[in-house]
Amino acid sequence: MPGVGPGSPRTVSLSGNRHVCRAARAAFQGSRVRRVAQRNQFAERDEMNDEQVTELLYQALETEQGGIKVYQTALRCTVNADLKEEWSQYLEETTNHERIMLDLLDELGLDPAVETPGRQVVRHKGQSLVKAMELALDGGKPEAAQLVAAECVVEAETKDHQNWELIGLLAEKLTGQEAKALKAAHAQVEEQEDEHLYHTMGWSRELWIESLGMPAVLPPPEEEKSVKTAIGAARAKLARDKML
Repeated sequence: MPGVGPGSPRTVSLSGNRHVCRAARAAFQGSRVRRVAQRNQFAERDEMNDEQVTELLYQALETEQGGIKVYQTALRCTVNADLKEEWSQYLEETTNHERIMLDLLDELGLDPAVETPGRQVVRHKGQSLVKAMELALDGGKPEAAQLVAAECVVEAETKDHQNWELIGLLAEKLTGQEAKALKAAHAQVEEQEDEHLYHTMGWSRELWIESLGMPAVLPPPEEEKSVKTAIGAARAKLARDKML
């Protein structure tokens, strides 16, 4: 065959070489992207304020523990039967949230009894809400005490909702066992916390409207429409006139 004897020039498949080069470049670029992503991931973890992460988790536990007392006192103020039923459910769920937080801290190797300045502030605020409801009860006007209780629950649930929102963000940024534990806890609690906040905001608004002598939607639109998002709450509020 011509061109294959001794001293003959070697033939090279240019087409084959181009395929090899493209594959090599693609492999190199893929490897580079993975290395950059990994560096970014480690950089995010290095930039994370571990002390503040721990602080958040302790505050979240304290919020749930204070929330139990808030709901127990709020139920003493409740006149509306539907609201009493709803808050009884929320008390049960909040008690379970405390257990979830205790399990989470245990899995992360954190002592649930540790005190921090932030945790003490959260406890003080919860105790203040309980005291406010007790003052309202002492006033001797059940409907007025119920209004105060609704406002106090909204305040408590605002902090609680934010805690779990932040825990969800942490779960997205962290990796490994930490992320897995946070995601599992967040998944169990998120929707219930949304309901606690948005529904009680609706109760507070409608009870106030009723107390002013105007037509109110009770149970509130947020409950009737099973609201679990801020957008859903806004839509429910806009729809209230059609529900009168």
